[in-house]
Amino acid sequence: MAQGFCFVCDKCDHAIVAWDDGNPYYIDDDGKKKYAYHPNHELLERCIGNDAEHLCLSCGKEFMVDSEAPITTCPKCNASEGVRTMQLAGKSCPYCKDGVFGADSGFHVIS
Repeated sequence: MAQGFCFVCDKCDHAIVAWDDGNPYYIDDDGKKKYAYHPNHELLERCIGNDAEHLCLSCGKEFMVDSEAPITTCPKCNASEGVRTMQLAGKSCPYCKDGVFGADSGFHVIS
């Protein structure tokens, strides 16, 4: 089961929704990456990696990082300030450059 969280900037109210399980994937018979999600346990058992959502704290670019081929810099600005969206609490907002992200305690979703 996956849980979704929302992180909101305390100055500009920019919101980012993040899922705690990322995007687990397997490689199909054609060599293509396919995603598997709860409750499809049969496909989840085939998973070999996870694409996790990240946010560049320098430029605001949202991008995925593959656990099997991780990158350490932002694909847009080359900064090394990418953070997994699930770890945004307490991080500076790249959009207004003035606020800090906090978890929205009223936002609860489960998949």
